[in-house]
Amino acid sequence: MDLIPVIDLKGGVVVHARRGERAQYRPIETPLCRGSAPQDVLAGLLRLYPFRRVYIADLDGIAGGEGHVALLEALANAFSSVEFWIDNGMAETARAEMWLARARGSLVLGSESQRDTAVLEALSAHPRVVLSLDFRGATFLGPPGILETPALWPGRVIAMTLARVGAGAGPDFERLAALRARAGAREVFAAGGVRGADDLAALAAAGIAGALVASALHSGALDRQALQVLLAPTEA
Repeated sequence: MDLIPVIDLKGGVVVHARRGERAQYRPIETPLCRGSAPQDVLAGLLRLYPFRRVYIADLDGIAGGEGHVALLEALANAFSSVEFWIDNGMAETARAEMWLARARGSLVLGSESQRDTAVLEALSAHPRVVLSLDFRGATFLGPPGILETPALWPGRVIAMTLARVGAGAGPDFERLAALRARAGAREVFAAGGVRGADDLAALAAAGIAGALVASALHSGALDRQALQVLLAPTEA
């Protein structure tokens, strides 16, 4: 089981994501550091546990703005041991290819940001591309062809249940099982609803490759001791 901390960026700071209601997001308050500066929040997470991967949602980029290009580059330089998964609203093949050529880490293609299947058709075989299948409730966010054509999915797929993000509702096991059945040999990652160690154990038992987590790390539901038990054997 791979545990991937999530950082949501908006207006230059880390915000507390809840139920995908982005207009309501406010700067995060966490015992892991003072303030909501991205460098400090990330350093706090890495003091909690030396995570190998961190997922960053550039919410300004996803909303169609300029995003946090310079900040993301600075984080990649300052924390060179971390593999960053970056969701920045990328929806054009040429720009995605340029990002993959210039930036480090993996590019997350969020289905909610896609206009059609063109980017996935061009880049699904790229080893540094991750697909996020985004859902709000029972509704798939994005072109139906993405969800209906597993052949377009890259080797790593995130099941993003926005309504469960930060809500303490537990993972959507039914949807995860359905997507994993269609994914074949691809790795499926859960995002949204993870409350603690019991949920992670259940996800692992269901064959889920990993989970994206934020609230449980900041609340202390997943503390250093729990993380060492959950993750150290996997990474040894």
